[in-house]
Amino acid sequence: MPLDERAINLRKLVVRGLAGGGRGHLGPALSLIEMLRVLYDDVLRHQPDNPLWPERDRCILSKGHGCLALYALLADQGYFPVEALDDFCKRNAMLGGHPEAGKISGVEASTGSLGHGMPIGLGMALAARMAGRGSKIFVVVGDGEINEGSVWEAALCAGKHALDNYTVLIDYNKIQASGPTADIQDLEPLTDKWRSFGFAVTEVNGHDVAALRRTLTSLPAGKPNVVICHTVKGKGVSFAENNPDWHHKAKIGEKEVSDMLSALDSYHA
Repeated sequence: MPLDERAINLRKLVVRGLAGGGRGHLGPALSLIEMLRVLYDDVLRHQPDNPLWPERDRCILSKGHGCLALYALLADQGYFPVEALDDFCKRNAMLGGHPEAGKISGVEASTGSLGHGMPIGLGMALAARMAGRGSKIFVVVGDGEINEGSVWEAALCAGKHALDNYTVLIDYNKIQASGPTADIQDLEPLTDKWRSFGFAVTEVNGHDVAALRRTLTSLPAGKPNVVICHTVKGKGVSFAENNPDWHHKAKIGEKEVSDMLSALDSYHA
């Protein structure tokens, strides 16, 4: 799937964060960009200058290790200065290696321990219904993350209550920290599993902005939704694409940063 100028520029913000911190998760962030872009550009009701607006929609990045994608979007939307990315993971800096609610403007839940985002989002969705608010809750999970039992406990409860203000997006890049998801814990038949839990299921190319926009702005009513987004881990940086070695790097220097930016520029060309 081609990447437009905005897609490249958002990825460069991710690289800027990696350069600032000298480490981080590249692959898990780059597979998320289009999903978060469409949510923040076209779907969520949100106010960057009033981040605690009660009527806002909520987006929870449950796969918290992909936080640089979220930080890139929040900075781009004006929740905090783009320059904050330069201090990623530095001592006493605002932006850490996983999102922290109450510390970072626009972050709805502290995540990183996988499997927590869906139960948190479930509570938010139930609370919105009970309060009569129109808020919608979106939870972004990783495919490796849905090995966690708490994911399926939350899914059972969402199905029971027919929470149509609750949508789960799965970043299905098919590679987790230790290797291919099909080898570690095969998820298929994934659509059948979610349907059996009472969800409406949609599959989409997770890098196709137009398709994501159509999908996320016309979700079925009457039950919770799951959108299975087929993505490429490391999308946009050729040497990181589908490469488990780029799930996380403990040390990133000037050469690696230069190589990443060159790969993005070459892709754009």
